Amino acid sequence: MFIYNVTTHVELSIESQWIDWMNVEYLPKMMKTGKFNKVVLFKVVTEEDMGGVSYATQYHCSNRDDFERYLSEDALKLRNLAVEKFGERILSFNTELEQITSF
Repeated sequence: MFIYNVTTHVELSIESQWIDWMNVEYLPKMMKTGKFNKVVLFKVVTEEDMGGVSYATQYHCSNRDDFERYLSEDALKLRNLAVEKFGERILSFNTELEQITSF
């Protein structure tokens, strides 16, 4: 399994708006690409005051080829949706994870 993890730092003033947008608009569009078989949204729990809140979104793919197709066919358009909607009020970074073991 291959997981595309996107961690996003969100300004507190738009947190509920961002979560609603993710659930109603963005995540369904990601799933409609057909490249992912599961998506999970997590709130990052930390004691540090970073002036906002962070979320980790994990997009599960059956294999890396599906992810590569997402990058070439869909990524730019979908990333731009977030930039157009929230601009600098969110900041994201991506991590690619390949599952080795699961118990």
